Amino acid sequence: MMNRRQMLLTTTAAGGAFAGGWAARSLATAAQAAPAARAATDRPDASHAAQAEILMLTYPRFTALDLIGPQHVFSLLGPEFKTWLVWKDTNEVVSDTGVPFRPTRTFRDCGDSPAVLFIPGGTDGTLAAMADREVREFVASRGAKATFVTSVCTGSLVLGAAGLLKGYKATSHWLALDDLKKFDAEPVSERVVVDRNRVTGAGVTAGIDFALTLAARLKDEKYAKAVQLMMEYDPHPPFQSGNPGVAAPDDVNLLRAMAIPFHNELGAVVERLAK
Repeated sequence: MMNRRQMLLTTTAAGGAFAGGWAARSLATAAQAAPAARAATDRPDASHAAQAEILMLTYPRFTALDLIGPQHVFSLLGPEFKTWLVWKDTNEVVSDTGVPFRPTRTFRDCGDSPAVLFIPGGTDGTLAAMADREVREFVASRGAKATFVTSVCTGSLVLGAAGLLKGYKATSHWLALDDLKKFDAEPVSERVVVDRNRVTGAGVTAGIDFALTLAARLKDEKYAKAVQLMMEYDPHPPFQSGNPGVAAPDDVNLLRAMAIPFHNELGAVVERLAK
C-alpha cells in the first residue's frame, strides 16, 4: 500500500492539468516560473535554492507540535527536497512534552545555503537555545544564506536573538508577540506573516498554516492545495477559544499571569545578549 507521499507524487506525476509536472520541478525552475517566489527573497540570486535542503532545528525541550506539522507538509513536497532535523550532534533530543527526536544531521554537516531554515518554539528550552552562542551562530550563518528564514511560535525569538529579524515584520505565539520588539522586529498579530524571505507562524498549531503557505512558494499554490487535501486539513475546533480575541477574558488573564516567569527570564537573556 502506498504511503501519503507516494500517493501525492504519483497523482502529480500522472495527471495532466492537475499535476502540471510538479513532482519533477526543481526549485531553480520554480524560481524562474514564479515571480512571487523570487520577490519573497531579499537577495538578488536565489539559485542556490536548487540544493533544496530544509533544515529544521531540534533542541532540548522544544515544542514537538511546532515542528511535526511543518515536517509533515515538507515530507510531501517531492524528491527535490530533503528535510534534515539538525542539532549539535545526533544524540536523542527530548521535546518539552517528553517526545524523543533523533537529529539526522549535525550543525557541522549542514549545507551553507539551505532552501529553508526552520526554528520551532518552546518555553524554557527556547530561552536556553537563545542563550547558547553555538546555536545563535549556526542560525545566523545559515539564515544569512537561506532562501527562506522561518519559524513557528516562539521560534521567532531565536531568529531575533540571532539578528535575523531586524527590520522585518514577524509573528509569534500571542503571549510572546510583543517580545519581538526587543529584537527590532515589527510584531504582527496574524496566523502567518510573510516579509520578503522571512516567513513566521504564530503559536503551535499555526505551524500547518505556515507550512502550507511556504509550500505554495517552494512549489506552487495548486500543489500546496493538494497537500492540504491529502492531509484533510479542514479544522473545526470544538471551542471558540483559540486566540485572545475570542477567548474568555478570565482565561486570557490566567495565561498572561502564567507567562510572567517566561517574560522575566526572557528579559534576563536579552540583557546578557546585549553585553
